This record gives sequence, C-alpha cells and structure tokens, in this order.
Amino acid sequence: MEKVVGVRFSSTGKVYYFSPEKINISKGDVVVVETARGIECGYAATDIKEVDEDEIVKPLKPVVRLATETDKKTLNENKKKEKDAYNICLKKIATHNLEMDLTDVEYAFDGSKIIFYFTADGRIDFRELVKDLASIFHTRIELRQIGVRDESKMLGGLGICGRPFCCSTFLNDFHSVSIKMAKEQGLSLSPGKISGTCGRLMCCLKYEQNSYEYLSKITAKKGTLVDTPQGRGKVVDVSLIAGKLKVQLDSMPEGAPVTFAREEVKPLRSAKRNQQNAEE
Repeated sequence: MEKVVGVRFSSTGKVYYFSPEKINISKGDVVVVETARGIECGYAATDIKEVDEDEIVKPLKPVVRLATETDKKTLNENKKKEKDAYNICLKKIATHNLEMDLTDVEYAFDGSKIIFYFTADGRIDFRELVKDLASIFHTRIELRQIGVRDESKMLGGLGICGRPFCCSTFLNDFHSVSIKMAKEQGLSLSPGKISGTCGRLMCCLKYEQNSYEYLSKITAKKGTLVDTPQGRGKVVDVSLIAGKLKVQLDSMPEGAPVTFAREEVKPLRSAKRNQQNAEE
C-alpha cells in the first residue's frame, strides 16, 4: 500500500495519483504538482489515502506544494489568456482557409506551451498556422485533433434526457459502448434514438449493462419451453428488470399468455433446439 492523493486538472478530467510527500492535503485544495509535461496546477479530487501499488503508474510524481495566492492568480490569468488565444486562433484559421473547428485552448501553468484542441473530418496541414501562432505567442504551440466525444465533453450541453452531458459532468473516461447493449436492453435500434448529441452511441447504455447481463443469465429467454405452476408452456415475452415472463400455456393454446415471476418458471429446453430435433 502507498499513500497518494488524487488530482484532477479539469472539472471532469481523469484523476491522477501523486505522492503527497509530507504535505497535509484535503479534498478540494488547489495544488501544484510535477507532471510529465512539467509543473501543473490542479485540484485535489480525494483526500490522502492508501491504494495498492497495482493502481499506481510509477514513478509516482510528487505534489510540489499547496497553491499560493500567486499560483492561484497565475491560474486565473491563464484562463483569461486562453480566451484571447482562442479568438486569435479562430482568425488565423480563417486566414489560412483551414477546414477545422477550434474546440478549446489550454495554457500550460508555467506558460511554456499552449495546446489548441480542434476537430476536423480528415488530416489537416496546419504547419503554417503553427508558425503564425508561435510568432504571436512566443512559446511552444501544439495543435491536437480530438474526436467528437471529446469535443462534447469539453463544450458540454444537454442530452436528449434533458440533463447535462454525462461526459461533461461526472464521467472521467469513455467506456466502450456497442449496439449489442441496446439490443440486450430491449431498446430501439434506431440510431437517432440511442445516439447522443455527439453522434455516437449514448454512454448511458453502459450504466446498467452489467445488471442486464446478470438478469439475462438467470431468466428464461423468449422462445424457451418452461415448467410453470399452471403447467408447461413457451415464453412469449420477457421483462428482465421487472422479472416477469409471459408464458403461452400448452393447455391454453388459444388463450391469453399468463404472467409469471422469474422464480416461478423453470426452463426445459429452447424452442430452437426443439425445432432442430423436429427437423431431424
């Protein structure tokens, strides 16, 4: 076990672990840390805690100090500079007729580098743009192309549910999402109904997937032949979350399906297997 403190550099950014050294740090404190990119200023996302060494990327960088008033002033000044740099870059993009959309600008804490984030349909030759920006800001310039999901995370907005984007409020990382999840959850497979504003499948499809996978394992599937308290029948409809199954009883082939709780139904064999045996 090793003592660490989690530090985040943006409100919804990933949490990185640093060594607190001998500094007393509490959640919410502004701290200055040493990173691979140099000295950066961030926010303590956790109190000091102990974690397994397997969770740490070594070597563990140290927290240099709690942010001073001067550090906080520098941080605020950088925020203002980022807005000015954004507007200047927009004009230069128009001057060079580049087909790219500027998303965000990030100043390094010590001013040694400025990162411009943008989206584009393909590869962009921005060498002349970099030269122009370097001549204006007299520091290292980096242009970083990002995807539409990262763009949504940076810009924020409202999802089709009416709530702020998950990615811009509390998600630290993007998880893999597939159309199979929507199918297993019984959702519409229409792209317009299961896609977010970014055009990709909604991140929230992942939230309940583990529960659906577990319930699917312990619940008879549609088409399965089952034993029920009222006799044998075939499952014609399943509600995984409610734990209810509609069964067409063999004794009532023309009657309405009867609803049973998951625990009342005992699977025999699938209708597919039964059909294969019949064909043989």
